[in-house]
Amino acid sequence: MVNIGDTAPAFTLKTTDKTDVSLADYSGQTVILAFYPGAFTGVCDKEMCAFQDNMSKLNQSNTAVLGISVDSPWANAEFSRKYNLEFKLLSDLDRDVVKAYDATFVGLGGIDGYMSANRVVIVVDGSGIVQHRWVAENPGVEPDYDAIVSFASSL
Repeated sequence: MVNIGDTAPAFTLKTTDKTDVSLADYSGQTVILAFYPGAFTGVCDKEMCAFQDNMSKLNQSNTAVLGISVDSPWANAEFSRKYNLEFKLLSDLDRDVVKAYDATFVGLGGIDGYMSANRVVIVVDGSGIVQHRWVAENPGVEPDYDAIVSFASSL
């Protein structure tokens, strides 16, 4: 379990244009890791749009958002285009990052054995230390976006 005060596990994932992005690329910056179960799935749409709606405040506080799902780069690209997202969506196709961050959900959509990301939000400070962790009771539950944005902006 990744807890508050732990060093955030390192990762490198593919963006929507299939380039690599690493958590280390954001050293010195606060990062919100927004794990989401799947593109175009209602609550995930609301979640990514809520972060997008807060991008000006987050940019002012040197805070980046990285959306992470097990979706393909192509699905994430279309998702990003549809909602004009200004932050990167990353594809965890091997599910290594969702496992490392204890952010897995098994059985999404009633499909036995299907492992996706759960709805989990982790805030990592500029030194790479986990400062906040929120985990949904189930993928249909949303976090308090204002509280997360305020907390991340205060670091």
